[in-house]
Amino acid sequence: MLYRKTSTGEAGFQVFNYSFLAFIAFLMIYPFWELLIVSVSPAVEASKIGLKLIPRGFTLEAYRMVFESKLIVYGYFNSIFRTVVGTSITVFLCFLTAYPLAKKMLPARNAFTVYYLIPMFFSGGLVPNFLLIKSLGLLDTIWALIIPTLLSTFQILIMRNFIMSLPESLEESALVDGAGFFTILLRIVIPLSMPIFATVALWEAVAHWNSWFDAMIYTRSNRNVVLQLLLRRVLIEHNNEGITDSLQGDEGVVTKTVEAATVLVTIGPVILMYPFLQKYFIKGVLIGSLKG
Repeated sequence: MLYRKTSTGEAGFQVFNYSFLAFIAFLMIYPFWELLIVSVSPAVEASKIGLKLIPRGFTLEAYRMVFESKLIVYGYFNSIFRTVVGTSITVFLCFLTAYPLAKKMLPARNAFTVYYLIPMFFSGGLVPNFLLIKSLGLLDTIWALIIPTLLSTFQILIMRNFIMSLPESLEESALVDGAGFFTILLRIVIPLSMPIFATVALWEAVAHWNSWFDAMIYTRSNRNVVLQLLLRRVLIEHNNEGITDSLQGDEGVVTKTVEAATVLVTIGPVILMYPFLQKYFIKGVLIGSLKG
């Protein structure tokens, strides 16, 4: 094996390159590291200004307060329920809509496609949507966060284009062999569409998990709170009511440590899962490329 001697310029570039990347990585990691340090630090140390690279003292009091709070339990339950149920129904309904639109034999296919495109560019607005949710009796229910987003024009178009990319000869061969349309759908189209199902499900799950604005508009009671709305209350409104109630009067625990612990508890699942799901985001973008 031949080895090429690295020149001084190349070595210098590599040192600069690695140093720059290490600096960027530090900038990305430090905010989370500081949150961890603050969340496990005593109140006096957490309130000090400056870089926090090493914890000075250790206590899990803030985490005990967070996990004893009913708001965290409600938030986790509602966020998981919304993500699982909302994503499942959305993928199912989007596929039922996209499959007929992908078939050239569908009468007025272009007109139906334009009909679905219109809400993508022109929406009713916040006030009409709020009045609609109120008139349907969905206000302050978890269904107000799921039903309005069940059908997405963008997801329908992505699925339609993927189904159109499947070889027509497969369905034609199945028809010649005597298979019906439902048999073709269940035994050929759906198994081949699993990549787009996974992609759309991933997008929808992340969108549901990160949503907070609709929860702020349509929900009132603490029982319907979602994690992201709870996070907003703690960080922006500095409202820890409901989290610190159980230990009011205790000394040594300050708002800052509770805020840091709440942030880590609420964003923990996404941070842990994202490295494993990142490649599917890239695949999803490639699968969703338009083909007419």
